[in-house]
Amino acid sequence: MDKKQAIMAAIVVPLIICAAASVYFFIGSLEEENKGNQTIVIVTIVPQQEFVEKVGGDKVRITVMVPPGASPHTYEPTPSIMKEVTKAEMYAKVGSGVEFENNWMEKIISNNRDMNIVDCSEGITKIGNDPHTWNSPVNAKIMVENICNGLVKIDSDNADYYTQNKDNYIEELDTLDKHIHHKLDGFSNRVFMTYHPSFGYFAEEYNLTQLAVEHGGKEPTPHAIQDSIDESTRYNLRYVFVEPQFAAEPCKTIARAIGGETASMDPLAMNYTSNMKQIADSLALEFEE
Repeated sequence: MDKKQAIMAAIVVPLIICAAASVYFFIGSLEEENKGNQTIVIVTIVPQQEFVEKVGGDKVRITVMVPPGASPHTYEPTPSIMKEVTKAEMYAKVGSGVEFENNWMEKIISNNRDMNIVDCSEGITKIGNDPHTWNSPVNAKIMVENICNGLVKIDSDNADYYTQNKDNYIEELDTLDKHIHHKLDGFSNRVFMTYHPSFGYFAEEYNLTQLAVEHGGKEPTPHAIQDSIDESTRYNLRYVFVEPQFAAEPCKTIARAIGGETASMDPLAMNYTSNMKQIADSLALEFEE
């Protein structure tokens, strides 16, 4: 490199670095500004995250109280999560009697009494004390409507945006509902067994019978496990479905006894629509003769 090139390099390189740094900080400031303009929404469980994301798009920032892999029957929120509540403008609770909300909702509200509280299960017909309302795409549509109404209430300037997103997602849920009917309606066998009774609303919607290994959140006794073995034999079941939030060993015991196998079926997975399709696929394997 001659002297002239060295001088040019000494001038140009710092200019390039400065320009790159300026772009970096400009983009960063835009991201921070966008984040600052987002509506902070708290939800209880992971499936609700998709519901809010689909309606709120880039105008919302979401915090999930019960993280992936944890059970809303037993989970206790961390101080950092509780701190997020103080910043929120809306809390979308499941509203169906989920134990986490039964135990913590009063404390959560006391941390931020200005939040708009949305009951996602308003308008859903409950099945006894079963809180798992979201595990039916038909119920999910009602939950999405409630979430949209909540967002419009606190951010009416973007009402058209939220409403259009909601309508688009409800079309997606309608397609999902038709897919599940197409997948399962043709089977004469319609009984399945899960460890925890998470899929009562799914079973009700698609005319299925759910058998559960445990009841009332209690570890099944040897007698209860034997009852499940007897039921599995009676209905010629080949699978025992276990939710990843619970211990699999009782299901493995039943599966060994009937010469079957265990399979995972998650009531709290991310990617709601794809997870519901996976659940339908898993049940179809059980129902095939």
